[in-house]
Formats: sequence, C-alpha cells, structure tokens
Amino acid sequence: METLAIALLAFFAAGWFVLAGADIGTGMLTPWLGRSDGERRLVLASFAPFFLGNEVWLVATVGVLVGCFPALEGELLSGQFPVLVALLTGWIVRDAGLWSRGRGPGPRWRATCDAAVTCGSWTVALSWGWLLAALLTGRPYVPATGATALLTALAVAALFTAHGLGFATLRLTGLPYERARRLVGRAGRPWQSFALTAVLMGGLPLWAGTALPLAERAASPATLGLLVPALLVVTPLLVAVQAWIWHTFRHRVAGPSYL
Repeated sequence: METLAIALLAFFAAGWFVLAGADIGTGMLTPWLGRSDGERRLVLASFAPFFLGNEVWLVATVGVLVGCFPALEGELLSGQFPVLVALLTGWIVRDAGLWSRGRGPGPRWRATCDAAVTCGSWTVALSWGWLLAALLTGRPYVPATGATALLTALAVAALFTAHGLGFATLRLTGLPYERARRLVGRAGRPWQSFALTAVLMGGLPLWAGTALPLAERAASPATLGLLVPALLVVTPLLVAVQAWIWHTFRHRVAGPSYL
C-alpha cells in the first residue's frame, strides 16, 4: 500500500505540473502575448476552460499528502511555511483576477485584473521554484536561501513560461499566436514544443520527490488500506473528466469567450 500511495502522490503532482503549468505559464506571458484589451482577453480565453479542472490535481496532491503521509505533511507545512504562504497568495491573486475581470467597469479595472493574473502566475511559478530548491538540495524542511534558491526559482519559472508558450501556440490565433510562435520557433510543429516541456514539467516533482522520506512517513497500514483503494477508484474518473475537458476545448480560440 505504501508503494501505491507514493505512486498516486507522484501521479497527481506530475499531472498538476503538466496541466496547470500550461495555464500558469500562459498567464505569466499575458502582457507580452496580448498588447491590447481584446488580445489579452483572447489569451485568457485560451486557458480559461482548463484552469479550474487543472487545480483539482493540486488539491488531490495535497489530499494524498495529508491523508497518506500526515507526519511528512506537518513537517513540510511548518518548515516551508513562508514558501507556502507565497504560493497560496499568488494562487488566490491569480484566480481573483481571472474571476473578476469581466465583473467590473472600464478598462482600468480589466487592466488591474490582468496585472493580478500575471503577477499571481509569476508568484506561483517562483514559489514552486523556491520550494523545489529546498527539496533538490536535500533540505526539505528549511526554505532555500542564497544563489541556489534564486537560480532554481528563476529556472523553474523559465520552464513554466516555455510550457505556457507551447500551449499558447496550440490555442491562440492572430497576433498573440504570432508572438508566441516567434518565441517558440518556426521549426517543427507546435505540439512538439509543448510535448517536450510537458516531459520536463512532469519530471520536476518526480525528481524533487526523491528527497522526501515518503516510505518512512507513511500513515498506518489501516489508514492506507482505507484511503488507497478509494483513491484508485476516484483517479480514473478524474482522468476521464480531464480528458473530456481537453478534448472539448481542443480547438483554437478565435475571440474572447468564457471568462
């Protein structure tokens, strides 16, 4: 059961980085991809149908961590508290900008919401880089500091933006598409860039997870015997719903919609 619990945690964490990394990376580039109000709406519409479903993967990751590895969750929460506060703040600001953009008057309101989406997305990406720096350096219970933390955070943020660019080339049209395609490069097909960054994004949490003593901090066999089978039943449903969402909204966006 411990092995299955670790596999589920790795699956949900990698799934969040691959799926949510696309909308976060695109959000980070919103001011560059969209130069006008209409173009920014188009950029947001490219990932608007996906971001709530993608966030479910992070909730599932946290749920597995809390339920199957409660001791480890407590140690990480107390040790990485500043990092997690920054991560949650960025998440809330980003989602608030997405939900509020079409609910206020005037271009200034929309510009403020666009800034919230961009700043929140950057904060989330940099916070993940900060957290991964601690894990990759073998000190998971203390926030990383110094040049290592800075360089890792910037490298992870750069990977988020590259992943977002690949996603943008698959979803956007018009001038925002041309700007994304210019950065990705015109050699090869658009999906190739997205596939490459997806592999790298999925590998990040798997690599960082090797620093965690998961087997030693697992819950009791009775608890795992209750939770793991339930998770194994729910997981195919989550995957099916996610596949349906991505299939339904697989076409490029040609105009502002959704949010």
